Amino acid sequence: MNRLPLETQTLYAEFVEQLTALEAQRAIGHLPGCFTLKTVKGIDYYYYQHTDPGGAVRQIYIGRKSGDLDRLVQAHRLQREYFASDVEPIQRLCAQLRIGGALVTDSSVGRVLKALADSGVFHLDGVLLGTQAFIVLGNLLGFQWEKAALRTQDIDLGGRANMSLGLCDVQANIPKALEGLQMGFLPVPSMNPRDPVTSFKVRGHSLRVDLLTPEKRSAQDRPVYIRRFQAAAQPLRFLDYLMEGPVKGAVVDGGGILVNVPQPARFALHKLIISREREVTAHSKVQKDLFQAAQLLAVLLEERPGDLRLAWEAIQKLGPGWVKRVREALSNTSSPHREIFDRTKTMLKI
Repeated sequence: MNRLPLETQTLYAEFVEQLTALEAQRAIGHLPGCFTLKTVKGIDYYYYQHTDPGGAVRQIYIGRKSGDLDRLVQAHRLQREYFASDVEPIQRLCAQLRIGGALVTDSSVGRVLKALADSGVFHLDGVLLGTQAFIVLGNLLGFQWEKAALRTQDIDLGGRANMSLGLCDVQANIPKALEGLQMGFLPVPSMNPRDPVTSFKVRGHSLRVDLLTPEKRSAQDRPVYIRRFQAAAQPLRFLDYLMEGPVKGAVVDGGGILVNVPQPARFALHKLIISREREVTAHSKVQKDLFQAAQLLAVLLEERPGDLRLAWEAIQKLGPGWVKRVREALSNTSSPHREIFDRTKTMLKI
């Protein structure tokens, strides 16, 4: 684990800031595609033409040519010019970040995340989880993680079944976004054929998208439909804690993607908790959980001890079972991360 150069850390902060500003200013000019006119029996009609992520050209009927629509088309043309000027510096920042040693997301994973972001998933409070979030957290904290902790093409996406007022009528169709990529995503059948699918995978490849949601009652294992994502998600215990109060981060690829990720301290402690929940046969996953937790804890102990204390206080309020799991994970005498775990116990007075 190495600290990123100060210049790269500064560039990444600017990168997130520019993507956040671009998202806040999102308007008609950001829509991919263009308006086109069709003449039918001497009458002009407007259509909106765009290309799906997979390359298929689509046309949507807008209406008969009128003064109002003419003004809309002109506004789109002008705002598109402003949008192009905003995107160029972000693309330059991406190139500088790659040169500066920032953690870069796999191109196929980046393509999927871009499609999900464009569909509105992260605008609708979706949270990127798992190793893809861990990569983003490395850049946010200014550290380059060891490669062994980054090997996966799994994309874990968390969402809540309930939603805040004001977003009720806004939806992001995740299955349609994945289908539009034309990468070969297929639904992974559930163990119970009556249950809706919660995972999508590219046949013959490791690329996979899993939709997850916090478990709301004990032993809840049936998929939960998330209306704003037009998809079902698998309930998981302890996920509510991880998804509480996410932070903004950015995926570094060709153009940059603004995402929501868990707080670093909660991510680390959550990894300790789930390492105690894995099946006996999932030894490699347990080791990866502990490896990622240890790298985050090493940074947090030095850079953000207050964040770690707050995350621990939140766990203490959740009950003795939560505390016990963290204590057991940190007390593993055979762990190669013993020194970091002992320091964590001392600092948190466990």
